Amino acid sequence: MTVLNYTAKDFKSDNEVRWCPGCGDFAIMNAVQRTMAEMNVPHEKFAVISGIGCSSRFPYYMSTYGFHSIHGRATAIASGVKAANPELSVWVATGDGDAMAIGGNHFIHLVRRNIDINVVLFNNKIYGLTKGQYSPTSDRGKVTKTSPFGTIEDSFVPGQLVIGSRGTFYARAVDSNVKHTQQVLSGAAKHEGTSIVEVLQNCVIYNQGIHGEIADPKFRAERQLFLEHGKPMLFGNDNEKGIVMENGKLKAVTIGEGYELEDILVHDAKEVDPTLHMALINMSLPDLPVAMGIIRSVDAPVYDQEMEKQIAEVRKNSKVTSVEQLINSGNTWEVDDENSSEPVPFFKGRCPINE
Repeated sequence: MTVLNYTAKDFKSDNEVRWCPGCGDFAIMNAVQRTMAEMNVPHEKFAVISGIGCSSRFPYYMSTYGFHSIHGRATAIASGVKAANPELSVWVATGDGDAMAIGGNHFIHLVRRNIDINVVLFNNKIYGLTKGQYSPTSDRGKVTKTSPFGTIEDSFVPGQLVIGSRGTFYARAVDSNVKHTQQVLSGAAKHEGTSIVEVLQNCVIYNQGIHGEIADPKFRAERQLFLEHGKPMLFGNDNEKGIVMENGKLKAVTIGEGYELEDILVHDAKEVDPTLHMALINMSLPDLPVAMGIIRSVDAPVYDQEMEKQIAEVRKNSKVTSVEQLINSGNTWEVDDENSSEPVPFFKGRCPINE
């Protein structure tokens, strides 16, 4: 196998990046470019698709093939791209509004079909490009330009939608932790099927510090649970704390205070039953740390691979080998052209319209 010595720079375009200074999008793009450089996939095999929003300017800043589509339709267009050319590594850059609102129907069906596409979901819990309206992931009570007295809606939790759509891969990261985000994206790239990576992203203008409680490096060890498949669910500055299951619920405990290391749950991202994965997705402060990393990664039939197999099988067994044969097969009849003395072959048989 040829080793392609790419660097992140090989995936950076010459276009001026027009995000606000300090926007979390910069860090996410950096992580994506680093991930692509290490995938050992030919440069021309990448395609980045986006919808509408701040995150959806992504294709302009990537030195790859790209498509800046319309609002909410990135996943639908990416599905067509992958189906038309399964050899491509297809990536979708989308936001919580683009994916969860107008694009919600496309999103859940992409996940359900399990098409081999990598979706990077930027979640800043606000509409940033259109200047600060509440989004489907904004918390109940959030005061915005379109909810001046606070939203009276419960928000979507992206991971719950993935599980509800029978998703095979879901992970969570924070924009400010580029190294960890890159690790998660690398896992997503290796997964066969739809991978959803939710990145908790800061909007410095319209939702500054929205993930501050979670993302603050000073409290990272205490407030984030970094999951690794096959390893105990430990957290804390010295990994002195862990997660156990009691009475059907997850609980944070301190090792040595009535609990030993053997009592701590071991993460199994490959478990087909999503019950524990859903519980991990739902963990929240202050009682529990927020689960980060690859929460779910299971094997299942992949749509585009199954489609290619089906096409090959149909071609192999089909008696029709050309469009002409197809047109002249089945229930056909002939109609006369009144301007010609010769009959025009169209369909053979009776025409019910003339009866």
